[in-house]
Amino acid sequence: MNLPIRMRRLRKNESMRRLVRGISLSADNFVYPLFVCPGKGIKKPIESMTDCFHYSPDAAAAMAQKIYELGIPAVLLFGVPEKKDSTGSEAFDDNSAVGQAIRNIKNAVPDLLVITDVCLCAYTDTGHCGLIKDNKIDNDASCEIISKISLSHAKAGADMVAPSDMMDGRVVAIRKTLDENNFVDTAIMAYSAKYASAFYGPFREAAESAPAFGDRKSYQMDIAASAKQAMREIELDIAEGADIVMVKPAIPYLDIIYQAKQRFDVPIAAYQVSGEYMMINAAAKENLIDRKAAILESLYAIKRAGADIIITYFAKEAVKWISK
Repeated sequence: MNLPIRMRRLRKNESMRRLVRGISLSADNFVYPLFVCPGKGIKKPIESMTDCFHYSPDAAAAMAQKIYELGIPAVLLFGVPEKKDSTGSEAFDDNSAVGQAIRNIKNAVPDLLVITDVCLCAYTDTGHCGLIKDNKIDNDASCEIISKISLSHAKAGADMVAPSDMMDGRVVAIRKTLDENNFVDTAIMAYSAKYASAFYGPFREAAESAPAFGDRKSYQMDIAASAKQAMREIELDIAEGADIVMVKPAIPYLDIIYQAKQRFDVPIAAYQVSGEYMMINAAAKENLIDRKAAILESLYAIKRAGADIIITYFAKEAVKWISK
């Protein structure tokens, strides 16, 4: 007897769908990004990013408390400096806005993990992620500065540093600097497969980090590069001491997240970037999609592809929905 296979039996109601779903989201999966600026008592809306703000260090600590109360285990800090220069010197100033925010957050919410983005793009007058020499990126000199930034953040109390510059060899340079200064327990989350993506646009306004000339295609990954290149980048970062590796952006690179999860036995992070965030918000504003449904669908897709950690501006809303 050739009976029909009825997959619909396992979809007939919400309880059945939950029982057999196989993929779940929890607050434990999320990291919430925060933008930190100099000053006091500041919570300034970011025009390019709905419901996102620049926070002064004291205001960042207050927001961090709310994030922790939602059950989200970590924040990722991005800094906006008071001044920019050729070496991005404010990035490794121990009294930078990020340094102050780290100390304030750890004092207010000791158990919240503080991760810091480590890069030069917001701090240099060129807007590039490394130092410029003869109109080109000086890779090795940039790694020295990136290591100094990481050390400054570790001294302030950061639990983890996250280099996003895509310089070759920066992970081992950071690990060596941290270890030599007795910060052996400070973890590294490497932006390992970071693409030269069109989806960073809103963030560049938020971080005031658009390049003054040229682009970042000589150091960020080619959007059409084979998955083998991404696996090689990830493999190298792990060999250099990365504790967690990241794929960025998320939705356009689900195949890379999947392959990384299959191949490497380290936690895989994915960054749902500003362009992904604002596309959903913009479409929902025009009543073209159901905002909540689209957000959750995108997050489930990232998790299903293999991400253990999802960095997303939707985290605060998502945890409320999935906890019900």
